[in-house]
This record gives sequence, structure tokens and C-alpha cells, in this order.
Amino acid sequence: MDNQPHMYYIGFDIGSSSVKASLVDAHTAKALSTVQEPASEMQILSTQAGWAEQDPELWWQYVCKATKKLLKDNGLRAEQVKGIGIAYQMHGLVAIDPAGKVVRNSIIWCDSRAVVLGEDAFAQIGEAACLEHLLNSPANFTASKLAWVKQYEPECYDKIHKFMLPGDFIAFKFSGDCTTTISGLSEGVLWDFKNSRPSKMVLDHYGIDRQLVPDIVETFGVQGTVSKMGAQESGLLKGTPILYRAGDQPNNALALNVFQPGEVAATGGTSGVLYAVTDSLEATEGIKLNNFAHVNHSQTAPRIGKLLCINGAGIQYRWLKDTLSLQENSYQAMNTYASKVPIGSENLQVLPFGNGAERMFDNRNLGSHICNLNLNKHRQGHILRAALEGIAFAFVYGMEVLRKDHTEIKLIRAGNDNLFRSKIFAETVATLIGQEIAVYNTTGAIGAARAAAKADGMLDFGSAVAQNDYVESFEPNQQKQEYAQAYGNWLSVLNPLINEPQKKTDENN
Repeated sequence: MDNQPHMYYIGFDIGSSSVKASLVDAHTAKALSTVQEPASEMQILSTQAGWAEQDPELWWQYVCKATKKLLKDNGLRAEQVKGIGIAYQMHGLVAIDPAGKVVRNSIIWCDSRAVVLGEDAFAQIGEAACLEHLLNSPANFTASKLAWVKQYEPECYDKIHKFMLPGDFIAFKFSGDCTTTISGLSEGVLWDFKNSRPSKMVLDHYGIDRQLVPDIVETFGVQGTVSKMGAQESGLLKGTPILYRAGDQPNNALALNVFQPGEVAATGGTSGVLYAVTDSLEATEGIKLNNFAHVNHSQTAPRIGKLLCINGAGIQYRWLKDTLSLQENSYQAMNTYASKVPIGSENLQVLPFGNGAERMFDNRNLGSHICNLNLNKHRQGHILRAALEGIAFAFVYGMEVLRKDHTEIKLIRAGNDNLFRSKIFAETVATLIGQEIAVYNTTGAIGAARAAAKADGMLDFGSAVAQNDYVESFEPNQQKQEYAQAYGNWLSVLNPLINEPQKKTDENN
């Protein structure tokens, strides 16, 4: 008789608002339980405009609390956890001293203090060299943030033993080992794709010692094991392997089973994200989007995740919901009103770009616009449909940028967000792109847990996602001409704004 205990994997998603931990069955890959810590959002410290910091030790405290709660709520013993996976907020900087103590608060992803340093590096290193070797501009990423500390806080910089990304720090707290991944270094714009090594050109430009870079481990595989201290603090068993680590956007794509060239992961929350996998090491649109080593990237089989963000997405629809004071089942009601209006909203146009500068428009802040409003014709349903269509058109525009950057789009998988629950939105995108959109109900923490299982030999990751998470699919509509006409009308409103000379006040937006 088999007396072996039932086994599980735990996945963590270290966000800037909370830490989530999910429990996945080792045999079925079914997600069984998820906890979030804290219940309310974590505080982001902002002592100056454009600054955003968090205490990394707080992330660790919440990881430990979430782990213990997950085990207790499910009646599990620590020895039933076969391994863990870690997903994390990208682009942050964590620095530790030789004793493993945090030198200063983490400068997180949404902090913009290093923008000028990154822009200067792009110009001085050379745009062509940056795009050839880094596939990106150094911009406001981890390397530039570390350079900011070196320039403006030399007393802190001199204490640094190793710098890390947020997920590297959590792995360090579990194991005591300072490690990172190629994918992680690439998101910090510290990986030289042409020479397959940490970027000497970036380190030299900023005067950063190569010894500060952690040791590199594989994205999948035993990256370290839980130490005695890590076990005492987290509640896990000493020796439990850390099997996977990746930034949140590559991990979200993994959670949707997006691994191969031509596959695209889409999310439609407050902001929208398109993450397309390609095998191309060319980056011609490196200002409008970013290129990172995907979770399955290797030197012999390149897998690059092209990340394009659309700041003005679901926030436009949420603004309408709040402005119209729609309460109960509000998104469902909005879709019902919108569905009664014909494709194109009778030439009412909404541009959703009112959530800050948009990189796909060269960091222009175009604002949100409602155009061609006819007071004798347009009603509530028109504005709702025009908003949904406008956000969908922004996604289509973003996909056109991706295609210009050597990206084939053969398959689109989306998370079950508010926008992708809307037939109007999803069908508009599917029709104009000419591709089915399959929607899945999964999360980053679940993806990280399954990735740990994959690293541990789970046979069929794709089947696990399909069997446990699939919700529905949206096919291209037969009325493609009407959708194309509506998109053309939308572009006729957008293009003059893009072509306007940039105003000086844009610098302060």
C-alpha cells in the first residue's frame, strides 16, 4: 500500500500591491488555493515626485505569512511541498551588503528617477549598439537605477555586495544564495544577447563592478534550496528546492502556455499588455517596446518576449463605469447597452490614452478624446461601445507595432480580465487581427507553481493549462469590412494627434 503523502507545489507572485501564493496539486496541476498578503495594498513610498520605493524585507515577511497560511488553511505539512516557483515585479533594484542586509529600499518598476541616465546611456553607447546587443534602450531599468544610486548615493553604493531583482531577493531569503537568471538580467538591460554574457558595455558605461552581478542560474531547475534560516522563517522544509524564477510579464505568458514564436499573451486590466514571443534577435522598434529573454530562451534557440504596454486601456472603461454611476453588475450592464449599437458606434470615436505617456507613440501623452459626438444621435450605448472599440483598436495598433518589429502573430491567449470578458472587445481584436483569441482563467502565482512542476519533470504543461484554465474562445467576425471601416475612422482621429509637433508641456506629463 502506498503511504506516500500527497504532494504539491507553491508559486509566489511578488507584486508591488501584494504577495500572492498559490497551491497546485503535483499530480493534476489543478490550482487548489490562493492567499494574498496583505489584505490591503502594500504601501509605495514616494518622497519625491516620480519616485517609488518599497522595503524588500516587507515582501519577505508577506511571503512567509502567505506560506504559513497556505499550509495551515489546507492542512498540509511542510514535507508535502515538492518545490516552489517565484514570479515578481520586474525592473526593480534590490541591493545587499556582504552580511545580506538590505542597503536601501528597493527602487521599484514605476520609479522614474533614472530616466535621464538611461537616455544619456542610449545616446552615448549608441542606439545601434544598444539595439544590436541589448535589444533595448537602457532607459529606466535596473542598470540605470543602480547607476543612479552610484551617482547620488555613493555611501550606499559603496556598501553593495550584490544587486538583485525583486525575485532574486526572495530566492536569496529562502536559500541564502545570491543568484539571478538570464531573463532577469535582460529585463534590467544587463544582458548582451550577441555575446551571451552580462553586458560589459552597460557595466563599463556606468562604472559598475562586474563582481556586483549575482551568479547566473537556469530559469527552470534547482536554483537553490531552502536554508535552515529560510525554513524557520517561511515554514517550509529545509532543502525544499527553488525550481523556477521569472519576472511577472514573462511569467504571465508562461501561465497562458505562451512559449513559442508566433504566440502572444494579452492582458486587459487597467493597462493593457501584449507579450509576443519571437526567435528574432532584431529590434527595430526598441523605443516603442521592450525585448527580454523569455523563460525558455537559450543561445541555440532564442526566445525573445517582446513587451508592449498600453497605459490607456481598462482605465477608460472603469472611468465610464464610475462616471455613469453604474453599480450592480456594472460591466455586464455596460456590455448589454453597447451590444445594441452597431459596429463603429455610428462614427463616435474614443481614444483611451488618458493614463500617461504611451511608449508606442514615442512617449507622447495624447490624452483621452471623445470625437464626433452627435448630440442628436449618440446615447449611452454609443459611448460605451465606442470606448470598448477604442481600447480594442489600441490593442490592434499595438500589434501592428509588434509586426513591424519582426513579430509573427499566429496565436493569441488572454487572461480572463474584465476587457476579455467583453465579447465586443475580444471580437473586435480577433476580427481585425484575423486570429482566434482563447481566454484562460489563471494567475501569475498559479503559473509560477506549475512552472516549478514543469522544472521538476511534469510531462505536459500545455495540457495542464488547457484542462484546468480554459474559459472560451472568440473567433474573427464575418463582418470584417465593418470593423475595418470603424478602425480606419478611429485612425483618422488618432493620426493627426500623433503627427502634431510635441508640446513643451509634454515633458511634465
